[in-house]
Amino acid sequence: MEFQNQTVFSEFILVGLTDDPELQPLIFSLFLAMYLVTILGNLLIILAVSSESHLHTPMYFFLSSLSFTDIYISTTTIPKILVNIQTQEHSISCTGCLIQITFALTLGGAESCLLALMAFDRYVAICQPLR
Repeated sequence: MEFQNQTVFSEFILVGLTDDPELQPLIFSLFLAMYLVTILGNLLIILAVSSESHLHTPMYFFLSSLSFTDIYISTTTIPKILVNIQTQEHSISCTGCLIQITFALTLGGAESCLLALMAFDRYVAICQPLR
């Protein structure tokens, strides 16, 4: 009779930055501050581009789209990190991990395409300024 591996897992164990309970509030506040600054900065860029009529050009449209994508990339990972730090729960379900990776990779690809489009827009503006 041949033995087979019968291990079944339903979640991944996340290894944190530190196990020291005294540093957990500092790490939580650092991540929260960075997340809020990222969201606020990108929202200000979107608001400035949408409210000012002089900024309704392709370059600023791409910049606001890039800010929008950056908000979503940050929102796919940071809230789960904050919850894990606060609750001392160091796991994520397989489905949650798959969804998080799918969103992060898709949005990362979209951000790369936006950066390529922005570079092409600048190339056209420099090489053929009258178009």
